[in-house]
Amino acid sequence: MTVLMPWERSGSKVSDRQLTRLAVVYVRQSSMQQVADHQESTRLQYALVDRAVALGWPASRVVVIDEDLGRSGASAVARSGFQRLVTEIGLDHVGLVLGIEMSRLARSRKDWYQLIELCALSGALLADTDGVYDPAEHNDRLLLGLKGTMAEAELHLIKQRMQTGRVNKARRGELAVPLPIGYVRRPSGEAVLDPDEQAQTVVRLVFTKFAELGTLHAVLRWLVEHGIELPVRLRRGPDKGELEWRRPNRMTLQCMLHSPVYAGIYAYGRRRVEHRRQQPGRPSTGRVVRGEEEWLVFIPDALPAYITVEQYRANLARLQANAARAEAPGTVRSGPALLAGLVRCGRCGKRMTVRYHQQAGSTRPDYVCARQMTDYGAGDRCQALNGACVDAFVTAHVLAALAPAALEVSYARPSRSWPNGPSSRRSGPSGWNALRSASTGPGAVTALPSPRTAWSYGS
Repeated sequence: MTVLMPWERSGSKVSDRQLTRLAVVYVRQSSMQQVADHQESTRLQYALVDRAVALGWPASRVVVIDEDLGRSGASAVARSGFQRLVTEIGLDHVGLVLGIEMSRLARSRKDWYQLIELCALSGALLADTDGVYDPAEHNDRLLLGLKGTMAEAELHLIKQRMQTGRVNKARRGELAVPLPIGYVRRPSGEAVLDPDEQAQTVVRLVFTKFAELGTLHAVLRWLVEHGIELPVRLRRGPDKGELEWRRPNRMTLQCMLHSPVYAGIYAYGRRRVEHRRQQPGRPSTGRVVRGEEEWLVFIPDALPAYITVEQYRANLARLQANAARAEAPGTVRSGPALLAGLVRCGRCGKRMTVRYHQQAGSTRPDYVCARQMTDYGAGDRCQALNGACVDAFVTAHVLAALAPAALEVSYARPSRSWPNGPSSRRSGPSGWNALRSASTGPGAVTALPSPRTAWSYGS
């Protein structure tokens, strides 16, 4: 038998070798909205079964893979149908792969060239509405490579046009962004406060309690203890738009405090996608919050507001300060120490920690800098300070600055009566009692009921 060179062949590229295997029709559309709205494209793809029969395959040997309806072709990670197709080709079960166009199979050159390589090794053919291609032949391989490159470039152009249109519309404040709890959107597209007065009251209560309690967890505990639920407008389903009351949770409260909508700010582009953080098969992951100066659109006073812009920024600053990070003081902890999280070492500049010890039946704090031991497990501590002396010194100077004429209390070395506070050598009230009496007398500006309250002055 004489072997013909590719340019000496005539007629169809389909041989008996391919006809003994399966013909696979791959069906895909990028989103479920396209599946619902563009049904003619779905019919054309399913009609490729008749094309396979016309090429010589019996109908019983034609397999339709349509698991990827509603899946984007940008990646093969979340496409179980494409992975099934690649597996069947690698096992030499497939003789022909049909798609309405090559972009239906893959819009990523990495996935596309992997498919071409497997087809060339196994002898499978590729076909679309333009013709039948043999990846083992150079000319067909070149044409298939161009088709794959054009499919990837087309995806980029589509995304670019859509993103440009969204940004231009957002710059006019006309792009409908998702609204948080306490807002509804009218049929005209206008965003307004929730018409339910109880829903508005609960939203305002959340911001009031955060300003009063100072931490997100404290607000959550307060809402739970008082049996207060959050109003949520359903966004999908048969009851879309209806008001539903749900138990409060930490994530919802955190999103409320971070949302600029409550301050009347129309914002777009607050997050960007960092591909290194994306999880395979989950395109919505990997988003990183941008700073306010990096937002694509920032339009103040564009929406009805629950709080002022200043209060919104103060809430963000408070949340950042409450975070348990090295550069933040953190939330107020239990214990008599006044300056927990605020004192820094004068030698290394690191934040000092608080350590308590029992002495004469009372709890006494010390400010200790042992960063070398904490971080590296070895080394000496920089220094340690008597917490009672430091707290008394700072308290006296802070209150003197707040009310110079009303505060005339001098302190000596503290006695062992802590945590009531440092005592004076002279007679009279001592420690925190002395500070409280000095701040509640005639002409006093403020009161200091406890060391925990005084933390706000120390900060």
